Amino acid sequence: MEVRLAESLGFCFGVRRAVDTVYEQIKNGKNIYTYGPIVNNEEVVRELAEKGVKVLESKEELEALSIGSVIIRAHGVPPEIYEILRERNLECIDATCPFVKRIHNIVEKESAEGNHIVVIGNAGHPEVEGTVGWCKGSATVLEDLPEARNFAPPEGKKICVVAQTTYNYNKFHNIVEIFGKKGYNSIVVNTICNATEERQCSARALAAEADVMIVIGGKHSSNTRKLYEICAEECAHTYFIQTLDDLRLELPKAVRLVGITAGASTPNKLIEEVQNYVRINF
Repeated sequence: MEVRLAESLGFCFGVRRAVDTVYEQIKNGKNIYTYGPIVNNEEVVRELAEKGVKVLESKEELEALSIGSVIIRAHGVPPEIYEILRERNLECIDATCPFVKRIHNIVEKESAEGNHIVVIGNAGHPEVEGTVGWCKGSATVLEDLPEARNFAPPEGKKICVVAQTTYNYNKFHNIVEIFGKKGYNSIVVNTICNATEERQCSARALAAEADVMIVIGGKHSSNTRKLYEICAEECAHTYFIQTLDDLRLELPKAVRLVGITAGASTPNKLIEEVQNYVRINF
């Protein structure tokens, strides 16, 4: 039996940059907080907590803070969070992914010019909430094709369409196609980051060959859930796990290829643990 890793998997640039930022501050001996989990991986957050890093879960917790260094999570935040940090005179260390920052700049500019912003992504996801916060006027979040079909822009408004950086690449283009057929006056900016597209493409290619697929990542990770959806479309025996402890495989003898992929917030050591376990035990 062969065990094969997807060509592109694990930590992306933005996640690595954010995690490295936290560890750099730990070395400096500071009293460190992150606004929200620094990335959507429970194992990473747990390890940082063991080193004294505390997570601020809400705006109210931030407003109650009087001293310390606050690191902005990779997903970014709305402008009001920066304002609170200034008002509280707290040190702000911004680890927002540069690809997310680009979206903030786009929606801020386009909304200031009077355009209606459409964010294709998961409502309630911290990246999407942060992006909407940078809009100067109205904005709409659309999660899927049915919502896109039912959407109608405000009368007389041009729309600017952007995407959550980890959104499903094919679904985004399907939604844009719907808008095109409806003849909307629109500006479309594909803001799905290259790492997301590469991971989705390599996961799909591997899943199409595999008898079994294992997808590793945090249960709250949007990009990992999308990898799971993509793999499940190609491979009926697809498993979503957070750590090796979640792996419950009973592989028939007919299995010839087990594929492994992982979300953008999954550390290499977790990937290696799963890979080695499957190779040794099956």
